[in-house]
Amino acid sequence: MTKDLALKEASAQIRRVLAGSAISPIIRTFFDEATFTASHVVSCPKTRCAAVIDSVLDYDPASGRTSFASAEQIVAYVKKEGLKVEWQLETHAHADHLSAAPWLQEQVGGKLAIGKEILKVQEVFGKIFNENTDFARDGSQFDHLFTDGEQFKIGQLDVTVMHVPGHTPADMAFIIGDAAFVGDTIFMPDFGTARADFPGGDARELYRSIKRLLTLPSETRLFLCHDYLPAGRNQYLWMTSVAEQRENNIHVRDGVSEEDFVKMRSTRDKTLSMPTLIMPSVQVNMRGGNLPAPEENGVSYIRIPINHL
Repeated sequence: MTKDLALKEASAQIRRVLAGSAISPIIRTFFDEATFTASHVVSCPKTRCAAVIDSVLDYDPASGRTSFASAEQIVAYVKKEGLKVEWQLETHAHADHLSAAPWLQEQVGGKLAIGKEILKVQEVFGKIFNENTDFARDGSQFDHLFTDGEQFKIGQLDVTVMHVPGHTPADMAFIIGDAAFVGDTIFMPDFGTARADFPGGDARELYRSIKRLLTLPSETRLFLCHDYLPAGRNQYLWMTSVAEQRENNIHVRDGVSEEDFVKMRSTRDKTLSMPTLIMPSVQVNMRGGNLPAPEENGVSYIRIPINHL
């Protein structure tokens, strides 16, 4: 399926919901203030089938200890609502939080899936972290690798997958009913857009991916992966719309050219520090949320390349 056809299918799917001929998802969001991450549980109101998107494994960088308080909230909600989890979806291999997907699979089930370009991320970061041949770079840590334009269902909900690279090579957006889960491509209008300076990132690709998303119907609800509470706002937010983004996004509203965006994004990215959890996050998330294999003493270790990133 071509990118244009994938976009056409996604737009038609949304219009069916808006016209009342298809169903809209139930969405419950769990926000983790420690990592500013919004995790979403999306369910079909008719079948109670569900997907978990961008879950969080709690991690203390000082001690290296993990815990499950954030993910336990999702488990409690799933059980309370009687949901059948079919998917654990990742919009990309996050650099700012660890995924709880494997633990959630043990608790509530669901196939773990990400975009097929995760292979590029595994290859690039496999070299950065000097991983040996025991680390598979074929995406086999995941149950399914999505391609652009792929379609599937969550219960009776229609889902279209869109490849939206730029922040990383593997970013995917999931259009579920009339809602789009866009990962780190874009933030609330008053904060702008994601950085594009990680290995494999590209500001020009990011602009084009965002513009592609913003050609969806104006009523489309956009659910974000992060909110960083910019100056002037005192409440975390994670839902906006195509119309709001096109009118008000400080980086990519209508009228901002690709060249102006690339110049702004590249200049801004040079001022940003690496995310606090990038070292553990990428090493775990490129493994599908699994920790590196224990060494001979039974302990897993995170590698930190010195003077490299």
